[in-house]
Amino acid sequence: MSPVTPDRIRDIVGRLPTTREEDWRYTDLARAKDISTRWLDAGAAAAPLRLADTIDRVTAGIGAAWIVIANGRLHDLPSVGGVELTKLDSAPGGDSALAELNAALLVDGVRIRIADEPDEPIGLLFVDGTDAASISQAYVQIDVAPNASAEFIEYHLSLGEADQYANTIVSIDVGDNASVRHVRVQARSLNHLQTGRSDVSVGRDARFASACFDLGGGLVRNDLAVDIAKPGAEAAFDGLYLAGDGQHIDNHTRVDHRVGPATSRQEYRGILNGNCRCVWNGKAIVHEAADGTDADQANHNLLLSTKAEIDAKPELEIYTDDVKCSHGATVGQLDEAALFYLRSRGLDERHATEVLTHAFAAGLVSRIPVEAARHAVAALMADRLGALTRSDEVFGV
Repeated sequence: MSPVTPDRIRDIVGRLPTTREEDWRYTDLARAKDISTRWLDAGAAAAPLRLADTIDRVTAGIGAAWIVIANGRLHDLPSVGGVELTKLDSAPGGDSALAELNAALLVDGVRIRIADEPDEPIGLLFVDGTDAASISQAYVQIDVAPNASAEFIEYHLSLGEADQYANTIVSIDVGDNASVRHVRVQARSLNHLQTGRSDVSVGRDARFASACFDLGGGLVRNDLAVDIAKPGAEAAFDGLYLAGDGQHIDNHTRVDHRVGPATSRQEYRGILNGNCRCVWNGKAIVHEAADGTDADQANHNLLLSTKAEIDAKPELEIYTDDVKCSHGATVGQLDEAALFYLRSRGLDERHATEVLTHAFAAGLVSRIPVEAARHAVAALMADRLGALTRSDEVFGV
């Protein structure tokens, strides 16, 4: 591998995806490239902000064994029964420039090996804050042994006014007859950027359940790839994105059904207000000989502003006959009859809107697979929805 020099990093940054590529046609990483270049020009250094209070607030508010990665650097690893935690000095890289960048600049990675069932969820807090333009990398490898069970909570945060770009990769291997329940919360500052990729392999008769919530970030791109290569596997994942002025949130999912019988279900919902744009591209590929596959996709969106835009693209590729597959996407506004009903019962338009948008999102929150995170996520969602529905864009006041 080439040495990690500024010139090599500039070369990788220059090869980051562009809107000329089909999978990136709606998401422009030009600002991420600019932040990376300014960080390099400044000597690849920026002073960290004080993050201790924020770390304490998150870790005290959700019961879990927390692993903290601050500005790309690992804090002390906790001790958890049935769990082997190891610091990694390198990441495997991959066949994309984002994976190359992650591997080239990684400071501290983490390997998590689950042998049994931990007494509490494993928390992964990724938090960034510096006094100047900066970028950070994080890599986590999770291996869950056959017949084991575990819960994981990812929490992504950032602080400060300086431009930041975070690039995170998480790999999850769910062993045969194992179970993984997972929650990801992204609540970065609205002027910060993040690209994230999660690669999940689901074993024979294994279960993977996930729920992802995007509440912040100026530009956010999430890629989730689920590989089902053994029969009896089940994968179910939800996503909720709440976007306001200046935000761009892009979710790309892909499920490869290589054998059957196996099932996958995904449902993403979005609430958009102000001048913002969101993207959802869900793909399920049923390969030859994957008879007995059951795959379902759904995407539903509420637009609260004429300036909000959603690009939704459900995709099914089926190369065998004995399958049960469905997909669909909807885009709409608040139901006028429901608004009228609530206003006739004494609510003003603002509060009626809050009630309806909360109901639209609450179904996904109610089935969060990690109980320890449910209350905190519900509170974060309510706060973000309150901010969105108070926007002048909804009511024209």
